[in-house]
Amino acid sequence: MVPELCTDRLRLRAWRPDDRVPYAALNADAAVAEYLGGPLDRPGSDALVARYEVHWASEGFGVWAVELLDGAPCVGSVGLQRVADALPCAPAVEVAWRLAPGAWGHGYATEGARAALTYAFDVVGLDEVVAFTAAANARSRAVMQRLGMTHDPAGDFAHPRLAIDDPVRPHVLYRRRADGWRP
Repeated sequence: MVPELCTDRLRLRAWRPDDRVPYAALNADAAVAEYLGGPLDRPGSDALVARYEVHWASEGFGVWAVELLDGAPCVGSVGLQRVADALPCAPAVEVAWRLAPGAWGHGYATEGARAALTYAFDVVGLDEVVAFTAAANARSRAVMQRLGMTHDPAGDFAHPRLAIDDPVRPHVLYRRRADGWRP
């Protein structure tokens, strides 16, 4: 069972079948996909949601669908996931977010990720959570900094799933320890 978390403006909840259409739309958006290796088509987006659901079932934590309490049913995702073994920072758990452009600039990524980190430290009992993004992704880096995450330059890496000449291949790694966490 996926627990539901509520913040002042957001509900982080289990995925529903009707989330797949708006989530596929945001995953197909070039602005959303700019630092994620490119847009996803509908089957790719549905497969991503299926991986989120499997992760919840196997790990007891995962990525939630995000809805606005004042009405928008699915504006993206926020949550926790195990880092792929192919990445240099593995093994680790990542806090991640992906929101529709209309939800940008309102602090929703920070608010949702803060709730996910509280869950990671207080419920799951993790000692540390990481976050990473393309070095050029100033918006996500700003969220990481607002979360009190620390850039680990020694952990920066070239993303192995991206082409050598891809301008978003260089990635930065941020870390947040549970010690002293209070949102």
